[in-house]
Amino acid sequence: MGTVIQLDFSKPVPSQDSQQTALAQCFARHRRIGDDVFWLKENAEFLNIHETSGQKLSAQALSAYEVFYNDVENRLRFFPQYYRFLLSITLDLEALGFEGGKGAQLCDWAHRAQLVDAELSDLQRAEAARLLARGGIGPLALEGALSARLRRFISHSATFSLPNKKAAYELTHIVFYLSDYGRRDPDIGAEAVRSLMFAGTLALIDENADLLAEVCLALRAARQPVPRAWEAWVEAVGLRFQVTAEASAPIDDYHEYLTCNWLAMASGGASFVQQMSPERMIFRKSHGHHGVLRALSEHLYQLADRRHEDWLAMRRDLEGTLGHEAYAHLLTAEAAYPEFDRFFAHFARARG
Repeated sequence: MGTVIQLDFSKPVPSQDSQQTALAQCFARHRRIGDDVFWLKENAEFLNIHETSGQKLSAQALSAYEVFYNDVENRLRFFPQYYRFLLSITLDLEALGFEGGKGAQLCDWAHRAQLVDAELSDLQRAEAARLLARGGIGPLALEGALSARLRRFISHSATFSLPNKKAAYELTHIVFYLSDYGRRDPDIGAEAVRSLMFAGTLALIDENADLLAEVCLALRAARQPVPRAWEAWVEAVGLRFQVTAEASAPIDDYHEYLTCNWLAMASGGASFVQQMSPERMIFRKSHGHHGVLRALSEHLYQLADRRHEDWLAMRRDLEGTLGHEAYAHLLTAEAAYPEFDRFFAHFARARG
């Protein structure tokens, strides 16, 4: 009998440079036009996750932004309402290896134009302060009344035990700005750490990998331990993404794809493993949610005055109410957080 020869037809692993270049080309040139605010948003996020992870981009990847960079002064003068996006992209490009020194000049122009004075949100003021500080204007650390208000918000942990995605994303971004994305200890205190744990627990129950990845990154930025089960769950979601080249409109899950891979970069895992191509790409996550959060909330609401804040008592009741997979997922969330009963006491809303 002849020798059996096994052939390996596995695809070659693409290089990091080729993956970066394909993603840069996709976001900078193919998904949207440059005057679209969503172009600014997507590219600011793509560049930000690399800059805050201490990455550099290859010259070929950076070349996708030459047209933007050469005209950014005109964009800022004509679109001052988008100054935070424009400053962020420019500063990140230079930090990632783009040759030029426009970032500081643009920050000076934005400062003299008093663009920050038009902000109503403390969160936006904090972002603007960080950007200007990167350009040499103002202190690097947030301080004074603004810092105090932000810290008061993130220390009200009960807020983050309830479904409120806007508040949860504001929580993570405040920690990012206070810590300069992990470059300094934000010293946020025990209640703010509990806020992050509550928000992450709720994100896991809701199967929201986008938010859970940001919570994990915020905990890392705050120099706090991150539940391994959380990171593993986000990693699994990121690996299941489907990335395809398509000419259709880019209404997809690109942000969740970026945040999952951002966490992978921060935690030393495999990032951007899907095959990329330098054209319009669509990023789709694997669906099939258990619907735990909705089912849990509806059941608790229907219980009315029979609702109880005692997790152990309510867990027995929920076992016969939720589907098997949904209940198992809920127990996964419980196992990942030692203070789950404290989270549930707020989530149940049983007190009058």
